[in-house]
Amino acid sequence: MSVSTVIVTGAAAGVGRALVGLLLDRGMTVIASDIDEPGLASLRDAHAGRPLAVSTCDVGVRAECDAFMERTLAAFPQVDGLVNNAGLYLGRPVWDYDDTTIERVIAVNVKGPVWLSRAFAGHLLPHERRGAIVNLASVAGEVGSSDALYGTVKAGVIGLTKSNAMNFAPYIRVNVVSPGLIVNTAIADRIPEYRYKEYKRQEMLDYDILPEDVARICAYALSDDAKSMTGAVLRADNGCYPR
Repeated sequence: MSVSTVIVTGAAAGVGRALVGLLLDRGMTVIASDIDEPGLASLRDAHAGRPLAVSTCDVGVRAECDAFMERTLAAFPQVDGLVNNAGLYLGRPVWDYDDTTIERVIAVNVKGPVWLSRAFAGHLLPHERRGAIVNLASVAGEVGSSDALYGTVKAGVIGLTKSNAMNFAPYIRVNVVSPGLIVNTAIADRIPEYRYKEYKRQEMLDYDILPEDVARICAYALSDDAKSMTGAVLRADNGCYPR
């Protein structure tokens, strides 16, 4: 069966927020997490009366990830879906990063998904329960980025997906969605203008990629329609940078 109870990180805005609404519309229970408390409150209010729980968590901090998963799995033991959507993009060239910022970008984009996925799998696998994980990468992880750290960590997310597909088989499917330039998001607002134009020039399709478009692909990867798929990269990029 398709999953029924899903954790979504980075849920206060962008793809995460769109995905929460879509999953609720499809009858699922959603546990939404973000570092943005006002954004979570707005999300909760927008879906008042629906099976939505919100919880603050900084996915770049191990103790917060552990505490979030402990309370979530205690309150929702039926959880069978996880979407590692939270991410951090700063739009800087590599020489503008100090060591502290490098560690922060790696923690949010790679370590967080490692910690959360491990706890999720540790909850399901001993009981041979089936589930699904969807990670969010980026075209930057496949073809590079002017923000070298972002390209690096998103390539890491793709590698983590393929490795965990092996680690968590045969009960948990693990796939990754790799978007191109998503408009109306904080990341799009930070991309240098020349890179923005380059992304648009490379796209084969002539409409903008919206958060809702990417959310639908994430929902597909969670669903039973994708039950034979694991370790796969699902692209949502208008055909940008054919590869």
